[in-house]
Amino acid sequence: MIPRVLEKRLVQLADKFPVVTVTGPRQSGKTTLCRAAFPDKAYTSLEAPDVQAYARSDPRGFLSDFPEGAVLDEIQRVPELLSYIQPLVDAHPLKSRFILTGSANFALLQSVGQSLAGRTALLNLLPLGLEEIRRFPDKPTDLLSLLWRGSYPAVYDRALNPGDWYPSYVATYLERDIRMLLNVGDIISFQTFLRLCAGRVGQLVNLSALGADAGVTHVTARSWLSVLEAGYVAWRLPPFYRNLGKRLVKTPKLHFLDSGLVCYLLGIRSPAQLREHPLRGAVFETWVASEILKARVHRGLQPGLCFYRDSKGVEVDLVLELGNLAKAIETKSGQTVADDAFDSLKAFQTALQAQHTQVEGFVIHGGEEMQKRTAATVLPWSRINEIDWWSKEEQA
Repeated sequence: MIPRVLEKRLVQLADKFPVVTVTGPRQSGKTTLCRAAFPDKAYTSLEAPDVQAYARSDPRGFLSDFPEGAVLDEIQRVPELLSYIQPLVDAHPLKSRFILTGSANFALLQSVGQSLAGRTALLNLLPLGLEEIRRFPDKPTDLLSLLWRGSYPAVYDRALNPGDWYPSYVATYLERDIRMLLNVGDIISFQTFLRLCAGRVGQLVNLSALGADAGVTHVTARSWLSVLEAGYVAWRLPPFYRNLGKRLVKTPKLHFLDSGLVCYLLGIRSPAQLREHPLRGAVFETWVASEILKARVHRGLQPGLCFYRDSKGVEVDLVLELGNLAKAIETKSGQTVADDAFDSLKAFQTALQAQHTQVEGFVIHGGEEMQKRTAATVLPWSRINEIDWWSKEEQA
């Protein structure tokens, strides 16, 4: 397995906290990362039924098997174990004593917050970023192949066909986790809802329309979307909220964390099919958003992302706020960039001038040409990881 960007931050925090908790979607590489970062630590997985039974029936005895601490995998399977870890680390607050991993963000964070507040550092491991994908020998060299293959490690590490892997992933992991997090009585309606969400990627969230199309209520649609977020499948990008003296859209946009999963849910079975698909631009936009998100989260930073849209329809796909600097990003999946691609960026720059905020503009496109324009840097998709999507203060 290739080195992960998050490993550096994981080791740093383990040197300061007695417990570090790593969450993220299933199959994002959490176990591999933690075992590689702490090769001398004992390891056990709570996924196995016999280990779960032991940890539940005799938690003190279970933890006594690891006097020097351990990597405890899938801790959300036995969340009550956290209450027994607390007194152990309070009595002997050794650095990096326990490394915990878990996939069900929703339930896990609630349990961690109750039992280990102030005792654990929290990190998220998302699927691979572009710089990590390039460390594999079998890496895609063109944009459409990259979007279609997605960013889950198994696809690259085991050289799997995405058309074979994603159906199994959805059936084996997503639907099982959904049943664990929420009592979904009609799995067919949920599958329809999941595909409808993929069809609305990059659009404003409309829960009423989503629910109606899936045949469920607005309340159910809200609950199901929350579960997709808890399982690190989808995420809501908040709107830019500063008071600019004009009406701003207050509804978030819907994005997915993995473009390959979006392609599978949309029925796109090859890169060539993606080329002609009407949602190619939306798939590219969600990939760019997730790449910048990963660049920050894998360095232990808060997402910090939003989007801008006013009542006149002026929209900037992504805005990254870094103090008095805002990085504004437009996405264009085509290989050429027309002059009107800069119009929204110019309008956004004008709107923020009164707030004494500097705006650095980018147009990230599907071609290979890089240009330094007055309004923005024209950045090819292949060089997205060459930009520092953080401030110097955040990395200090």
